[in-house]
Amino acid sequence: MKHTKHTKMTRPDFGEFGRSETALVGAPCGLIQNFARRILEKFGEQYHIAYADADHAAFDNPVKTKFLAAGASAVYTDRNVYESYDFADKADKFERNRRFSAADLVLINGNHFAGKKQIVFIHPKKAASLERKREKLTETELIVFTEAETEIPTWLSADLGDRKVPTLHFDEVEKINAFFAKKLKNTVAPLRGLVLAGGKSVRMGTDKGAINYHGKPQREYVYEMLGRLGATPFLSGRKAQTEAWQADFSVLPDTFTGLGPFGAILSAFRENPNTAWLCVACDLPLLTEKALQHLIDRRDPSKIATAFHNPATDFPEPLITIWEPKSYPILLHFLSLGYSCPRKVLINSDVKIVQPLNKEVLKNVNTAAERDEVERDFRR
Repeated sequence: MKHTKHTKMTRPDFGEFGRSETALVGAPCGLIQNFARRILEKFGEQYHIAYADADHAAFDNPVKTKFLAAGASAVYTDRNVYESYDFADKADKFERNRRFSAADLVLINGNHFAGKKQIVFIHPKKAASLERKREKLTETELIVFTEAETEIPTWLSADLGDRKVPTLHFDEVEKINAFFAKKLKNTVAPLRGLVLAGGKSVRMGTDKGAINYHGKPQREYVYEMLGRLGATPFLSGRKAQTEAWQADFSVLPDTFTGLGPFGAILSAFRENPNTAWLCVACDLPLLTEKALQHLIDRRDPSKIATAFHNPATDFPEPLITIWEPKSYPILLHFLSLGYSCPRKVLINSDVKIVQPLNKEVLKNVNTAAERDEVERDFRR
């Protein structure tokens, strides 16, 4: 058996910059920048779209020039309508992945950088340059003709083989917008469900997930409800718990131990960082399928999470929340700062807040007295 030094882990599906990225290649920089600007103006309010380019001109900003030249490692500037961060050290691929982790799409000037996918421009001034980049055309998803060009170069046709790549002209704005609308919609991560059933139930005095409110243990009830909603379900718990459940359920044992629900969410992302996780606690006996569907229908994948507003606390409810893949590095960042409260992450991040149809569905039942009260209400 081959010895491996490091634990094998599922990696987030990053490219050079982000999870979803497209290099714009084969045209002068001015045309590429105009094309990117059009896409940003059309979709920038609805989605987080980033742009990556290079500028080899000398410093034209006196603040940057003065302080970076003097030896500052970073310069932060509040520009009123936006903030600017400039770093003396050049970011490597891993640091770029961190900085672009919240982007739904990264558009890249392919004259300077590569990307996982490519939009290829056919432009007379860049014909030779484009052919020199043919090895970087790993997944061409659109060909855009410019000026009077109407023919795909012979070498590119040969490289594409039987692949049917759509072709449009630069001026076909509505069709290009339709292409990007579909592309951005397809970047939405699939949804899985996570039943948070690993608590020690100290206040209840008995396993909260085993309480029978609906004719079966509550953890099983929530597990089946998530499955009916199309969120492939998993039971989350401590290792000993999941070993007892795994014969009947898909399970995810905690690998970030001692952190409660925060650790369960991180453990889910460690297992699969390329999916969104609808996390639901198993101490919510009034929660309904209709309530969860209401949350799913209002999901906003451009945010790090979609959560109910809990009127009882006036805060987001972290334990009935859809956590998007882009929340994983943010959760880890908060952990590195010494915070293990998922609610604190929601309060201090870009999230979609949903008002529940009925605030009672958010009621936590943590004690025997609260359980007895709920059970009496069910019998009425």
